[in-house]
Amino acid sequence: QVQVEESGGHLVQPGGSLRLSCVTSGFTFSQYAMGWYRQPPGKARELVAWIGLDSVGANYADSVSGRFGISKDDDRNTLYLQMNSLKTEDTAMYYCRRLNINDPWGRGTQVTVSS
Repeated sequence: QVQVEESGGHLVQPGGSLRLSCVTSGFTFSQYAMGWYRQPPGKARELVAWIGLDSVGANYADSVSGRFGISKDDDRNTLYLQMNSLKTEDTAMYYCRRLNINDPWGRGTQVTVSS
């Protein structure tokens, strides 16, 4: 049974930083591309960062490029999202998921950027 548990979300001021974590189980983590998604209040969920097998090929949505960094630790079955220079528009619930696979969503972790 595939499970993911996101954590690390918090209230932060604009310009601040956060590091999100996603601990996974139920599949061979190293063999899958992974993505971070977010859903702002009242808006659709969107893919913001994704990373391929063996940490090859990190990609980002234009809205976060240059500010966010995605990484994975295959030994710990964990996906990370380093978020820097946070903006109010980054406020959202953040989720992780295997890329292109219709897994159930985790509970997510709330990131709120506000002064």
